[in-house]
Amino acid sequence: MGADRVKPSELWKPFEPGREQPWSRRLAAHLFRRAGFGATLEELVAAEKMHPAEVIESIFQSENPDFASRMQTLERQAKAVGSVERLPNIWLYRMVKTSTQLLEKATLFWHGHFATSAQKVDDVGLMIGQNHLLRQNAIGKFGPMVHAISRDPAMLTYLDSRENRKTRPNENYARELMELFCLGLGNYSETDIKQIARTFTGWEIKKNRFRFNPYQHDQGLKSFLGESGNFDGDQAVEIVLKQKSSTKFIAKKLINFFVTDLPVSDAVAQPIADHLSRNDFDIGKTLRLILGSCYFMDSVGNKIKSPIELGIGFLRCLEATGNFVSLSNRMRELGQLPFFPPNVKGWPGGRTWINSASLLGRVNMIGDLLRDEKTKWAHNDLRGLVTHYNAGSISEVVEFLETLFLAKPLTPASRKNLHSLSGKKLNNEVLTQVVYAFCALPEFQLG
Repeated sequence: MGADRVKPSELWKPFEPGREQPWSRRLAAHLFRRAGFGATLEELVAAEKMHPAEVIESIFQSENPDFASRMQTLERQAKAVGSVERLPNIWLYRMVKTSTQLLEKATLFWHGHFATSAQKVDDVGLMIGQNHLLRQNAIGKFGPMVHAISRDPAMLTYLDSRENRKTRPNENYARELMELFCLGLGNYSETDIKQIARTFTGWEIKKNRFRFNPYQHDQGLKSFLGESGNFDGDQAVEIVLKQKSSTKFIAKKLINFFVTDLPVSDAVAQPIADHLSRNDFDIGKTLRLILGSCYFMDSVGNKIKSPIELGIGFLRCLEATGNFVSLSNRMRELGQLPFFPPNVKGWPGGRTWINSASLLGRVNMIGDLLRDEKTKWAHNDLRGLVTHYNAGSISEVVEFLETLFLAKPLTPASRKNLHSLSGKKLNNEVLTQVVYAFCALPEFQLG
């Protein structure tokens, strides 16, 4: 069901398994890759026995309190050391270990949307605080999240808005609020930026906390986006959020992140924008609609895995945990290190992830995980893992890997190349060769 072949309203109809497109492990794996980072074979077998709507509902769960407590301990240790370089390791660990994949994937989405880099905000507490803010609002309502991020010390530090004086309004946040966070280019004017900047005067960061200084707030009349009044920053945010372009802007961002790397037309985005409008900008309800739609289930292979999706997916699907310091270093080389987006626009994604140099780096990242003695496998080792799932030959191992990782079936040439290792004793050394060769295939790069 391509977007170019049917009416946009038909794309977002609820998916119902049928003879032409039955619910399968392949579609379940697709759902887990997009709504998270991947699933084990055991999880896929269980999901295949459920209705897809039940599987989708099951991924909307709250974080386990014991796990949250463990993460807080790791964050406290990072604060004690005071090094922001530890933060990516902690978040990557969380992505691998969490039972709430959708929550973490949505948090990653908003991290790219409200991009703030520890390269500039060299404060562990501020960056952890923003990360918590995004996680708390990730599948909630967009409005409260925008209000919260507007006062977030890390964000205001990143945009040089720690002090906003009425004699010299800082335009940085006003510009990004409209251009990158809510409306998109072409839906506001330079005058709007200047006027909204005045509403944020008096907003300060003191001792790493937000503070409103009434003596530095511009009390004059402001006119922007068709409205006039003595507005403050919170009122300005509300006016921006109620612009018609806001829901379509966020709809397109969500579709590009969860469904397809291809450009999203206004017509395709409009039903999602309308849903956001009807539901008070509720992201969770909108994700339920997106993930449960015919268009989503037909979008298998329409995205290139980001470095995080590639590395974390590899570990999750194979029930492994790795050397997160080494993994962070590889992520940095590949251009997607959590807490360190390249600029205020975040990661462009899509085809920018793949070129001749990055493709080699992606394969090398998998090679590192396979060879590092700090990588720990379920069932003791790779041999124990595949034996647990009754994969006793090279062809069965290839089928096992294909189920877990591939959005599109193996080409005959790729399958022949992998099967060329048949006849060798199925030990850990040979399995490492098979898995490495499998993850070097072009098919492995698609999500």
